[in-house]
Order: sequence, then structure tokens, then C-alpha cells
Amino acid sequence: MISYKHITKIIGVMMAAAVAFCLWVVAFSQEAVETLGGVRVPMEYESELFDTEEPIQIDIQMAQEEWSEMLENAITEEYYSCDVLINDQKLYNVGVRPKGNTSLSSIAMNPDTDRFSFKLEFDHYVEGQTCLGLDKLILNNNYADSTNMKEAVVYDMYQYLGADASLYNYAEISVNGEYLGVYLALEAVEESFLLRNYGTVDGELYKPDSMNMGGGAKSGDFGGQPPQPGEDVGAAGKEHRMERGGERPDFEDDMPPGEGNFDFADGEERKPPDMGKMPGGGSSMGGGNGANLNYTDEEFSSYSDIWDGEVTNTGKADHSRVVTALKHISEGTELERYLDVDNILKYMAVHAFSVNLDSLSGNMAHNYYLYEYNGMLNILPWDYNLSFGGMNHGAESGASEVVNDAVDTPFSGTAFFDALLENETYLGRYHEYLGQLAQEYVLGGRFQEVYRGIRSRIDTLVETDPTALYSYEEYESGAEMLYQTIILRAESVQGQLDGTIPSTDEGQREDSSMLVDASEIDISVMGAMDMGGGPERKSARAADRR
Repeated sequence: MISYKHITKIIGVMMAAAVAFCLWVVAFSQEAVETLGGVRVPMEYESELFDTEEPIQIDIQMAQEEWSEMLENAITEEYYSCDVLINDQKLYNVGVRPKGNTSLSSIAMNPDTDRFSFKLEFDHYVEGQTCLGLDKLILNNNYADSTNMKEAVVYDMYQYLGADASLYNYAEISVNGEYLGVYLALEAVEESFLLRNYGTVDGELYKPDSMNMGGGAKSGDFGGQPPQPGEDVGAAGKEHRMERGGERPDFEDDMPPGEGNFDFADGEERKPPDMGKMPGGGSSMGGGNGANLNYTDEEFSSYSDIWDGEVTNTGKADHSRVVTALKHISEGTELERYLDVDNILKYMAVHAFSVNLDSLSGNMAHNYYLYEYNGMLNILPWDYNLSFGGMNHGAESGASEVVNDAVDTPFSGTAFFDALLENETYLGRYHEYLGQLAQEYVLGGRFQEVYRGIRSRIDTLVETDPTALYSYEEYESGAEMLYQTIILRAESVQGQLDGTIPSTDEGQREDSSMLVDASEIDISVMGAMDMGGGPERKSARAADRR
């Protein structure tokens, strides 16, 4: 029989061992995680919020006058306090604000609608507060997407390949118990995302952006007020960047094609260069300060668009690791050391399949996250409402280019991926992932299940949506057109992989005889950007909803 004295000693030893173990985990987090058998940390919100079989029920509760004031001043992106009922969980003093870039500005300029996207920041006012472990939730308004499902399908593709990407679900949003509309809910790429995907690995996160076209300041949330010309915003921006739970810069939306001058953050008015990846080629529009991820030299100032987009607090040592990695990647040396190769190949496959020209696939150096750990770079996806032709401003003119977009020349805005595409082994693995999407996901039946499931869950929500940017009839037509487009896209990708269809821009220009016929596809039916104050083909009901 063990005496009381011995039991006390044993308990003391066990407690000391437990404390030592915790200190070891903190001090050697990566080694600890690897020893414990993996880096991903299961989070309760994965199943509770992002089980796509049931939309999330969200009721935002706040004084009506404050809600109206927030919408009237949406362009400032200022946070307001609210209580939120999410499914059966009540959270108090949550930060809410409109979010976006061009979509926010367009909605703000449109007198017929106030259907903004929103960001719920559970820890904005209450430090450490989460919703089942989730720190921030994005609620997208499906702007310029009559299908209401482009982003959902693309994020489902990422999940199918097992890539690092945000979780998604639909959300039935109410304000003080009154139905506002059906939105797409996304896991924000912030602290809880990093914990879920990388565990206690303490990497650095950036959101490079060379566009910066409105909807708030470039480098953060300056108390809801955009910086004035000549104003020093460095300190203010730093206060709002995420220091393990703080605020991050918000320029997470779309940039439309079109003409006209735009007001930049410095107060100057400039006309943007030609935009978009004109199918068949094009020169890089943005990214001259690093957002296109092209290595230029060793000067930190050459990559200011990366540092300005920091999400975690970073310094010169962190920047040095990024520049070193970009140099090796540009030279095609030690790629496994400086790139998370497998995840990036999955990113490339989904991104190329979805023909998202509002990013590095076109000439837009934005709409992605750059994650760095120990000198290794990773790309994380963001913003797909303009995929599958949403950047092709017009009717059926761009359908063939979308359906047959060349898979072996998928990125015209950057050389970052060239070394992978030029390596026979990596190119083969990239093709395998594309083949999985075309043959298994789409033509094998997974896409049909996803499509039918989405329709069964949101048809009624869209039909009764009081703030919808498109009529129910436009939604039906858009969804059916998207279905046909993705089927044809899969057929073209499969043909490009087996060699019956040219897989490069140059090859398709030289011989277009074998391209998949897309004459029945009308891109505009699925929605497109419009700088006249809202998405094209807005429902005539919009003016009657107020």
C-alpha cells in the first residue's frame, strides 16, 4: 500500500512533469507538434458551423438606428458592437462591419441596395472570445455572381484535393429576427485558420495587394477613416494588424475590368492599365512592388506590397526569409526547401480549373494569402466570386476562352509558378490534381452531388431573399449556366491532359480546331462586374425592396 507521503511526492513529480512538458511545447512548438503526430489542430467550429448539410443560422442583434448608421457609413468599414445568435450559441459584444473593396464601393454608390458583405470579429471587443474556436467569420453577399455558388464550388474543390483553404457554408442571415438574405460564410484566414491548419507553428501571414481600389485604407483599418493625402499611417496601421488575435488589413475583394479613373488612397486620381488575362496572353498589370511574387532584387523596398499586407506582425528578419525564398524560387533551386510544393500544386490546379482571372491567373496581383514558415512559402486562396468568366465583361464573347483556358500556361501575372511548371515531376503531379478535378470531381459525379445539394438548401432562401442582387429567375438561369460551364470545362481540361486539345495559350492560338464547343454558354448570365454601381443584370425588384 502506498503511503500518503509517497502519494504526495508522486503527485508533485507529475505536476512538475506536466509543467515541463507545457514549457517544452511552447519553446519547441514545431518539434512538439511533429512528435505528437501532426500539425493540424481539430477545431469545434469545423463540424458545428461548416457542416454544409445545413446552412448556419445567424441573427445579428443591435439597435436599429446603429445598424442603419453602419450601412449609411459602410465605406469607412468602422466596427459596431452587436450581439450574435449563431445556431444555438449567443455571443455578446461582437464586432461587425461591412467589408470589401470594389464590391463595397459599388454597393455604397448604388441607391437601390445596401446588401453589403460583412465581417464578424468575435474578439474585437472581448479579447479571446471565439465562436466555438473561430475568431472571425466572413459573410459574402455573392456580389456579381447570380449563381450564388461559384465560391462554394471552388472551395469544395480545394477540400476535395485536401488543400489548405477556408471552410465554407451558406448562412441564413437575419437582423433583429428579420430575414436579411442568404450569404456565403467563410472561415477568415486569420488566427484560428492558422491553428487549424498548422497547429502551434508560428509562421507569418501576408495578404499582398497591388490594387488598393477603395473600401478602406491599404494597410489596415484606421479607426474607420481612410488616410488623408500625406498622412503618416504607419503607426496606425501597425496597431490594427494582427498580433495573434488583432485586426488585419482588409482588401479582400474584387477589382473589375473597365474604363474610368479611380481615387487611390493617396488622393490622386489615376486611370488603371489594361486588366485581366486576355485569353491568349497578356502582360502583368500590377505587382511592381512584390505583390506578383516575382523576384527582382534583394532590396526590401521592392516588395512593399507584401509587407504592407502583413496580417501577423513582421520584421526585417521575416522579410529577409521571404526575399530569400523568392530568389531561390525564381532560380528554380531547392524548391522543396522554399515552397510547400504539394499544397501549391493543389492551389494551382483548382485555381487554373476555376479560371479566376481576378488574381495571379490574370493581371491582378491580389486575392491570395502568402504564408511563410521557416523560410518556406505557401499560397492560400481567396475570393472566387468572379471565377468561371466573371472577369469576362460581356455576353458569350469569352465563353470559349473560359471553357478552354490553357492549363499549362495558367498564370500570366507572375513567374512565381514557372519553376514548378517547367519541372517534369511537378508538372506531372499538377496534371494529376487537374485530372482528379476533371475526371473524378466533375465527370465522376461529385460536382453533381454538390450542385444538387446546394440547390436543395438555398433555392427557397434565394427565392425569399429580400435583398438579393438578382431575381430568382436570374439565379436559376445563372446556376444552370454554371453547371454547363463546369461540365464543359472538365471536358476541356481532360482533353488538354490527354493531348487532344492544346494545353498552352500559344498552342490554342495556332490550332483552335479541337477546342471544346462553348457556343451555348453565355458568361453574362452568371453575373459580371459593372462599375455603374452594382453587378450587371440586377433584379428590377431591388428598387422595390426599400
